[in-house]
Parts: sequence; structure tokens; C-alpha cells
Amino acid sequence: MTNMESVAGDVACLDAELLQLQELSPLAFKSNPDFGQKLFDQWLSLPEANKLVTSLLNDAKAGPLNVSANSSSSNAATNSLPSLFPAGSAPPLSPRSTSGSPRVMKQRAGPSNLGSPLKVVSEPAKELIPQFYFQNGRPLPNELKEQCLFRINQFFYGHSDGLQIQEFKLVTKEICKLPSFFSTALFRKIDVNNMGLVTRDAFVDYWVNGSMLTMDTATQIFSILNQPDLKYLTQEDFKPVLRELLATHPGLEFLQSTPEFQERYAETVIYRIFYYINRFGNGHLSLRELKRGNLIDAMQHADEEEDINKVLRYFSYEHFYVIYCKFWELDTDHDFLIDKENLIRYGNHALTYRIVDRIFSQVPRKFTSKVEGKMGYEDFVYFILSEEDKSSEPSLEYWFKCIDLDGNGVITRNEMQFFYEEQLHRMECMAQEPVLFEDILCQIIDMIGPENQSYITLRDLKGCKLSGSVFNILFNLNKFMAFETRDPFLIRQERENPTLTEWDRFAHREYIRLSMEEDVEDASNGSAEVWDESLEAPF
Repeated sequence: MTNMESVAGDVACLDAELLQLQELSPLAFKSNPDFGQKLFDQWLSLPEANKLVTSLLNDAKAGPLNVSANSSSSNAATNSLPSLFPAGSAPPLSPRSTSGSPRVMKQRAGPSNLGSPLKVVSEPAKELIPQFYFQNGRPLPNELKEQCLFRINQFFYGHSDGLQIQEFKLVTKEICKLPSFFSTALFRKIDVNNMGLVTRDAFVDYWVNGSMLTMDTATQIFSILNQPDLKYLTQEDFKPVLRELLATHPGLEFLQSTPEFQERYAETVIYRIFYYINRFGNGHLSLRELKRGNLIDAMQHADEEEDINKVLRYFSYEHFYVIYCKFWELDTDHDFLIDKENLIRYGNHALTYRIVDRIFSQVPRKFTSKVEGKMGYEDFVYFILSEEDKSSEPSLEYWFKCIDLDGNGVITRNEMQFFYEEQLHRMECMAQEPVLFEDILCQIIDMIGPENQSYITLRDLKGCKLSGSVFNILFNLNKFMAFETRDPFLIRQERENPTLTEWDRFAHREYIRLSMEEDVEDASNGSAEVWDESLEAPF
């Protein structure tokens, strides 16, 4: 009897475990290619096997199988298969785990294309990612919320009708942690019906339930100041805050008798805020710009510091005094407008005519003045801040636009030479040794270190600490000469106070000078109380 006949004779004893035999190698099938097919055909001809296959096909046609029922029926069918080997003569199979068997792994690789219910796919458990973005800030823990409500109840205790505007300042400072001069603006925001009172429930509804409590300070201030349906702040939005600052700050009490100068001070502070923070220069201060700036820290400092002149950012009265007096000196007819001839006198005729022409062509910034050929006070504030601190980014952008004659975003050799020609002529007229442009150009390239030596970009200037000196070389003769001489006294001052900006140092020097001049004028008039407002400077 051949081997094939032996297999056929024993196939009636086929055991179910035979179905889980280890896989045959490809070489075994190649040596006897008909063996597998014949073995399968013989098994399929068995009555039990035929009955099992027919049952499974009928179940598949009927629809999805119940997993537990299918499992039990499969086990019962498997146990009913005849064994290939005599009882007790089958070799033991190696232990199998449902996770390690290659056949089981193959079955779990994915669902059948035919949607067969015979293969049960275990889907991996879904990982829940916690929420990480909250439009109005992360929700406050219940414990902190209860603490806040407890403090609110303390402040509103005994005021069942609500708090008046004078009584609301402590709520603004102690509960909201905002500068005290925001109390009026916050009060008006809650008291929408202008009742003159803010109740406990109204405050809780706005501050706690309205998610203001969970916002950062910049977003809180932005929400309090901005107008409905607007996504930005305007200069008008800051005026109520400045009015309350002027009315309540001890360092500004002396201005209460001169309301016209209170208004000028508030305007100057607002102009400085927009100069440094509103980088788009469109008069629309966005929340992102507010967060990126240092205004919030300056406001907190102004609220805590009794000497307003120590708040160098934006609020210093001495800085306002210098700006206003400088404008007053140039505005000879006191119509609150200055023209080219007025501006050319700035800094003892330090600027060239060509740079003044560029300023009045409104290339660096459009004038807010409605009079053609005239610069208003706001325009002058932008000019003097740019002129006296050329290390700041707004200043670099201001003067870059002036020098970039064709507006292509780069400063070329010819454009620098155009402005330096007038400087060279002025040096010759003053009998000073002229410095040729070729030498100046090499010096500028060494100072800036541009990426491309054939031109200078705004990015090159912002990456260099000596960029301001480049502009002084091109159109400010006095500062150019001071840079060449390298005054040791000024260098020592800079090293002693590295936190002070060029504007801070300039404003301090000018305030001392203007104060001394005013004292001399008062002494010459015989009394400090005598003051002709039509002729003298306003202070």
C-alpha cells in the first residue's frame, strides 16, 4: 500500500487538533504539491465535515452570528470530527496562548473583506484626551470659586441695594486684582442700565459666571475697555481710565487746577501706548498686541507707585513735560501745528532738509493733522519718540521707511549716499574735516553686518545694537559728531543704568534743562507766581 493510501485509510480518524498543526514550509509543499489538495478533498468528503461546512455557510448567508453561540457551536463541531490517529496515539501538541499563536494573530489582523462573523476582532480601547483649550479660560476649581464668592459676600455685606461707584474701588483692586483706576470703567461695564449701583448678584454674574475670573489680566482689561461688537481697542477706550488716574493718583494731584494740561497729559500717555504697542499703526489695538506689550505691568506699577515720575513706561509726568515743551518751543504761533520750517529747528538744527522732507511726505506715518503741510501734536509725539530713541523697533521702522526711497524693503548704497550728501555739505560749511561716503559706507557695513553687503534690510537693523547710530550718520549731524567723539561721561552713564533706554536718558536731561530755564525766567520776572500764558512755556 502506498503512502497516499495509508493517509486515505486513516483519514476517518482525523482529530480536530490536526487543524492546528504547525505550518508547513514552502519547500515541503513544493516537494509534494498534490498532497495538501488531496488531503483537503478527502477531509471535505467526510459526512461530518460536509455537514459542518454546510451549516456554517447557511449561517453566514443568514447574517451575523452570535459570538458566544458561534463559539460553542464551533467547539461542539470540532469535537465531533473523527480523529486521524487511533485513540491515545496522537502526539501532544505544544502549549498555545491565544496571544502568541501565529494563526490567532493572523485572524486578529483585521476584519474579513466579506464581513465574515467567524473572525472576532478586538478593537483597541479609545484613549480619551482631556480638553486643553478653553475659549474663556480654564474653568475655576470649585474650591477657589467658593473662596472668591466668600470674599465677594464680605465686600457686599450690608449693601443689599448694591455698591456705589465710590465704594467699588476696593472690589476692583482686592477681588479683581486690577489697577484701582479701572474701577469706574468696570463699574460702567456692569451697570449697563446706569442705575448708579452694582449689586452682589450683578457682579457675580459678570465676574464669576461670565468667566472673567478665569481670564488672564490682559484679556480682562481688554474685555472691560473694548466697545461691543469690536475686536480691538481705540484711543477713546483709554480716556476713562486716564481720567480716573488723573483724579485719584497722588502724584498728579497738582494738575487738578489745570484741566487743560490734564487733557494733554492723558493724550500723551495714550499716544505713547499706541506708538509702542500698536505695531500695525492702524489705531486698532488688538488683544494679541496688548498681551505682547508691557502696558499691564506699567499700569500695575502706576497704581502702586506714589511718585508717577518713577513709572518710566508711558505714565511719567516728566516725560510728558519734555514732549509738550519741545512741541511748544517749535510751535511759534501756538496754533498747535508745526510745519517744515518749525521742525528744521528741532535739536538746534540737527536734522537735514532731506529727512524733514521725507517726514512731511508722510512716508513713515500718515499725519493725523487735517491741515495740509502741517504736523499735529500726535504726529510730533511719534516723531520725537523715534528721534530720541533709535534703538526701539518702532523707531527703526519709522526711519527705515524714510531712507527707503523706492519703498522696496531694502536700503541701498545710492539711498544712503543721497541722505549723506547733505551731511557732508554741512560738515564742509562748518569747517569740519569731511568724512567721505566710501569710508562711511564701510563703517556702516561693519556696524550692521548685513546678510547681503549690497543692501541693508530692516531685519539686519533690528539685529544690531548700533542701528540707531547709522541713521544719525545719515541725517543728524549733532548726534553723528557725538558718536564720533564717544563722550566718556555718556558711556559711563549707560553702563551705570543699563535698564534705562535712550529716551529715558534724553527725557531726564531735558527735564533738568527745562526746569532750570523756567527757574531763571521766574527769577528774572521777580516772582515765581507771575506767568504770562500767552508768551511763556506752559509750565
